[in-house]
Amino acid sequence: MAIEKGSAFLLKIGDGAVPPAFTTVAGLRTTQLSVNAETVVVTNQGSGGWRELLSGAGVRSVTLSGSGVFTGSAAEARVKANALGGVIDDYRVSFESGDTLTGRFLLTRLDYAGDFNGERTYAVTLESSGAVVAA
Repeated sequence: MAIEKGSAFLLKIGDGAVPPAFTTVAGLRTTQLSVNAETVVVTNQGSGGWRELLSGAGVRSVTLSGSGVFTGSAAEARVKANALGGVIDDYRVSFESGDTLTGRFLLTRLDYAGDFNGERTYAVTLESSGAVVAA
């Protein structure tokens, strides 16, 4: 796999249509993706003292987060509305290679910050609801 630029790791939000059209959430400087899986331990007396896990079992989830400079874009306004309304919406992460991860997410945290002599910033955290599809 080739080295990719962090600036090409983009968080996008759907427009509410079916199928959704995606718009990049503006102003993000950092983005992070975590793929999580709970384990189901099936260790028994025949395991020879080694832990054994059940493949394909447990709960899988994806966490997306990012932070950046507030720009007042329409995508940021949709993110804010989703946070205030507790709305699950379509999101996509795209990479420089052209690969994407798409799914429905609940915005679980939205932070705004700013200093008197600096820019207004924001940070978001999203948790997956249902399957996340890689393409």
